[in-house]
Amino acid sequence: MAAKDDLGRRGEALAAHHLEDAGLRILDRNWRCAQGEIDLVAADGDELVFVEVKTRTSTAFGHPLEAITAVKLARLRRLAGAWCEAHPGVSGSVRTDAVGVLAPTGSPAAIDHLKRVL
Repeated sequence: MAAKDDLGRRGEALAAHHLEDAGLRILDRNWRCAQGEIDLVAADGDELVFVEVKTRTSTAFGHPLEAITAVKLARLRRLAGAWCEAHPGVSGSVRTDAVGVLAPTGSPAAIDHLKRVL
């Protein structure tokens, strides 16, 4: 399980770097509450962006973005509400993005960023 956790952390770091390069500001990483965890929370201008990140080393079992199901997105929506409640001083419109990271061992990663998946 440690290798999977390491891959997930690597993917989230790559996704955060990608988002920062695109001009977003990372507000939170791996935010947890009783309902679950949000991978990344960012600001894109006045917009709050809640990001689900999925990382794989190959497409043998499909593209990483294919692992982001409607159930996961519904959970992310609930978690976004909980994050907003826990951070009352932060405001703005809200969107949900998905980032798929394909990170083959020994090769550069490929990152796909989908905006407004909800």
